Order: sequence, then C-alpha cells, then structure tokens
Amino acid sequence: MCTFTHAELDAAFADFQTTVAEISISRDWDRFANMFTPDADYIEHALGTMSGREEIRGWIRKTMTTFPGSHMTGFPAVWHVVDAPTARVICEVDNPMRDPGDGSHITATNITILTYGGDGLWSREEDVYNPLEFGQAAARWCEKAAALGTLDPDAARWMATTGAAFARR
Repeated sequence: MCTFTHAELDAAFADFQTTVAEISISRDWDRFANMFTPDADYIEHALGTMSGREEIRGWIRKTMTTFPGSHMTGFPAVWHVVDAPTARVICEVDNPMRDPGDGSHITATNITILTYGGDGLWSREEDVYNPLEFGQAAARWCEKAAALGTLDPDAARWMATTGAAFARR
C-alpha cells in the first residue's frame, strides 16, 4: 500500500518540473538521470525499456544530444494529475523545438506516467506518444530550417536518413 500523500507527490512533481526546466537550459542530462532511483525503469515505447539509473543516463545523454532531442527547448507539463494510491503523477508534456529562424512553433506532445519512489526520486517513467507525430514535427522543422538556410549538419543527417520516412511528399 502506498504511503505517499497527494501533497508529497504534487511537491515532488513540482520539483521534477523545475529541475527539467533547468536541464533544458543547461543540457546537463546527468541531472535528469539523478532524479531516478538506482533501480528505476524508464519505458520508452518506441525504443524499449531502460533499467537502472545508469542505463537511463546513457540513453538520455544520447537521445538529448542528437537530433531531434538536441533541438527541443523544454518539456513543460501542459496538465497533470496526482494518483496518490498508486504513487503516480500522470501528465501531458509539450516538446517544443527551437525556432528554425522564422518564429515557427513546432512541437509534439506525449503522456508521461511517473511513479514516485520516495526521497524526491522517481522509480519509473513511462512515455506514451505517437512516433509518427514526433517524426512529422521534426521533419517539418527540418524543411523550414532548410528553406531558411538554418539547417545544421546533425538535423540534415537525420533528415537524409530516419527523417526521410516523415518528409512531406
């Protein structure tokens, strides 16, 4: 039986959001991994399950330092609910990409289910989303950046490989 209160879960989630906002600026993805228990699971439906803080650390570093993750500017929750009996916080996360050069706002959202492990740490995260929506958003960003002359080499590589499946025809 869960012993965490609604208030404790809500406060832990507020701290999580504050830290993620700071990481979005600093790009210190080690701090993200450090918000999980040593034995945490991170379920990413398109890429599999990462088991343990160190596996999460390696995955998040790679994911957020290559396109499209490297071009996402923040991860704010649009809304959240606390389910104290299961020690979970469920939220919708916005994943906006940086301006390609014309003021465009390109984004996709996901549902995140966080399970609290106590002491300010999370024991599990599960991200649920439509990979097609994320791929299409990244491809739109690349198309705009290419037209504006701001397409960087990392994004161009993605567009020529993985992104080709998402390009508008």
